Amino acid sequence: MTDIVIAPATADRFDDAEHALTGGGDGATCQCQWWTITNSEFNASTLEQREGMLRTELDGEVPPALIAYVDGAAAGWVRVGPRTLQRRIARTRMIVQNSTEPMDDEGVWAVSCFAVRSEHRGRRLNRRLLDDAIAFARDRGARALEAYPVDTAVGTHHANELYHGLLSVFEEAGFREVARPKPDRPIVLLDLTS
Repeated sequence: MTDIVIAPATADRFDDAEHALTGGGDGATCQCQWWTITNSEFNASTLEQREGMLRTELDGEVPPALIAYVDGAAAGWVRVGPRTLQRRIARTRMIVQNSTEPMDDEGVWAVSCFAVRSEHRGRRLNRRLLDDAIAFARDRGARALEAYPVDTAVGTHHANELYHGLLSVFEEAGFREVARPKPDRPIVLLDLTS
């Protein structure tokens, strides 16, 4: 039987975070910084600088993500935290024009990025990560959790586009669609107060 444990991404788990992020897809170069900085800042930064940004986040008061361990090995990652700390969200027209929640509301958190190492795909780790992300946000006082998944039933998608998460996984977890700014890109929300 496979043992899966989900833990906060903290400073002492930096090497595990790196392992989870570098097993396929853009995580190795992005370092899960896409949503935390502006487009111009991202394009001007080096991989070493983005690694430094991630290390600083993991040193912070609230972990910015959760890491999934499969049989003790870091296998997956989900970014979850206050939406206000993920600065690109408030600069993304598709989200700003369609979100039902005020952009400056610190009680709204966002799930914005998943990474699962290629050898661990197909084990529903995204669902396990999402379930723990919901509990993590609720335990830290979030009022609502917003996400921007991909609806794979519409069109075709490259694997690297799926870091947003799959709509079906969010629906299984109880999120409801609040807007669909693009045919394959809904905005979903989960009320954490009930």
